[in-house]
Formats: sequence, structure tokens, C-alpha cells
Amino acid sequence: MDVHQAARACLDAVDLDAKVALTQRHAAAFARGELPVPDNAPPPQPIGMPGRPMRPALVHPRELPRRGLGSQEGRAAFIHAIAHIELNAIDLAWDAAYRFRGLPAAFYADWVAVANDESRHFVLLRDRLRQLGYDYGDFDAHNGLWEMTEKTAHDGLARMALVPRVLEARGLDVTPGMIAKLRALGDDATADILEIILREEIAHVAAGSRWFRWYCERAGADPRARFRELLKEYAGGYLHGPFNIEARLLAGFDEDELAALSQQATPP
Repeated sequence: MDVHQAARACLDAVDLDAKVALTQRHAAAFARGELPVPDNAPPPQPIGMPGRPMRPALVHPRELPRRGLGSQEGRAAFIHAIAHIELNAIDLAWDAAYRFRGLPAAFYADWVAVANDESRHFVLLRDRLRQLGYDYGDFDAHNGLWEMTEKTAHDGLARMALVPRVLEARGLDVTPGMIAKLRALGDDATADILEIILREEIAHVAAGSRWFRWYCERAGADPRARFRELLKEYAGGYLHGPFNIEARLLAGFDEDELAALSQQATPP
């Protein structure tokens, strides 16, 4: 088995426990040098939905009810939403490792490691949901992350610009405020999990920044200009300020890119 085949197996897994177990097993195998990166891999299969359980139902974001964090149900719905993002993030990372071929070994090392991290995040959140008397699938969710993955399946440069650096980076902006609210409510258990996720997601977004610039250099494109173009082409409605400037600088954004984000963002 090579890294592309391992990635495909993880993408196809329907059972949540199987997806997590396969992810962690293959990530460990890759780290041991047991999943080679082939020099002449065949083209990937056309992109489609990854393996998913029957629940949750996927609905338009506008159909998701707004719940406050003050009730146990509200906190559970919030944790469920984050767990759904982390489950998608497992597949986003594996799809990058599966779909984009003939790249440096460091590319695959980054995204296999990200998939492994995201699987741990999902388990932490699912365990917390269960402590509150709920489970993944008990609330509806939306499919926005995977829809952007489909839109960028043809172009690794666009994928690196838009999935890690726009959609996933949103967590860098909103998570600190959520941590503060949870601690004020006395929910330190959930806040502690979000602290772990925030710290590790900075590195994940930084991987997107690194490979976006690598793609730009290979294409002879100016990263700042190309990022602005991609935001205009793809990111309408996805950008919401304010932005966590400190975290985004740590994640590889520069001042020009932050200005571009602010110009394109929907006002809060």
C-alpha cells in the first residue's frame, strides 16, 4: 500500500470508529516509512462525498437553529458543530494526500500528520458529547467545508489557499471567544479541548500557507495577487471578520493577505 491508497481507504471509511482507527494506523505507518510516495501514481478518481454515517442530516447553514451556550443542549449542539468540522477536516487532509500527486514527500508528511491530529480532535469532542448525554449525529450539520473541497479538486494551489487558509482558519478567529465564554460558564472540560485544537490548528493553517506559496513559486505566480484573485473568485459569503491577527500571522499570513481578507469579509 502507498500513501495514496491509504488516503483513499480513510476517505472511503463510513464507520466513524473505523475512519479514526484507519487514520491513526496509516499515519503511524507513514511516520515509520511504510507508506511510500509513488513516483508515477495513476490519476486520482473523481472527487465525491467521502464515507459518512447516515446521521447527521446535512442541511443548509441557514436551517441550523441558533442555540445559546447557557443550556446543556446548547453546549452539546456547539460541540457537535465543532466535531463535525473536525470530522470533515480528517477527510480534507486525506483528500489532499490522495488527490494531488507528484509532489514533494514533505507535502504528504504534512497532510498525513494533519489528518492524524484532526482524528484526535474528533475523538476528544465526541467523548465530551457523550459525557453530556449526546453523540455525533444527534444534531443537523452543513456541508460547506466539503463543498469547497469539491470546488478546488482540480487545483492544488486553490485548495491550499481556500480550504486551510479561509475555511479552516475561521477557527483561529472564533475559538478564543468561545473558550472565554465556556470558562465563564464553568465548562472547563470543553474549553480545555478547544485550547488543544486552537494550538494545533495554527500549525495546520501554516501548512496550507506553506504549500500555497510553494504552488505559487512553481507556477511563477505572485502569492499576494493570486490570493486576492482566489478570494474574489471563490470566497464570497465565506469570509467573516474580525480576524485573529496574532494567530493568523503565526499561521503564515502576511499583512497584505490580512488586508485582502478584511476587504472581502462580510461585516460582523
